[in-house]
Amino acid sequence: MRKLEQPVFPRWEQLSTKLGFDQAFEHFGPYQGANVKIKTIDAYTVESSMALVETNTNYVGTHFGGSLYSMCDPFFMFLLMENLGKDYIVWDKAAAIEFIKPGTGTVTARFHIPPQEFEYLKAELARVRKLDRIYMCEVKNEAGEVVARMQKTLYIRLMKKS
Repeated sequence: MRKLEQPVFPRWEQLSTKLGFDQAFEHFGPYQGANVKIKTIDAYTVESSMALVETNTNYVGTHFGGSLYSMCDPFFMFLLMENLGKDYIVWDKAAAIEFIKPGTGTVTARFHIPPQEFEYLKAELARVRKLDRIYMCEVKNEAGEVVARMQKTLYIRLMKKS
């Protein structure tokens, strides 16, 4: 049976070490083109935002749906990996996005996992070793109206201690 590992991509590790987590995304191709900006609020919260520019505009002049999803894609996984540590494997398992209304101007999404969730996960994974968890976020426009809702299912597993 092969060992399931989760290596960090060397370029990402280099960028995040040299520039910091938030600024590393400025060199991440999909986020450069979509004009996505990242702001770490605290160890449990990250915010992404995206102003409407030519490179993330769809055929009718609003935010391209793929860019709306992209601005939400990795952050629950990152929060879990950072807060659980190297003894845990975290993988995306499924995702869904519901578009509520056209996105114009700058849109923002906040990703938060409370500290109690990490306590629960560590205790539960010590018992069952692997599980799926669902996390949700909303993308909002400048008026605070919901533009899209994203749901992520993440697979989380405690690696065997050697």
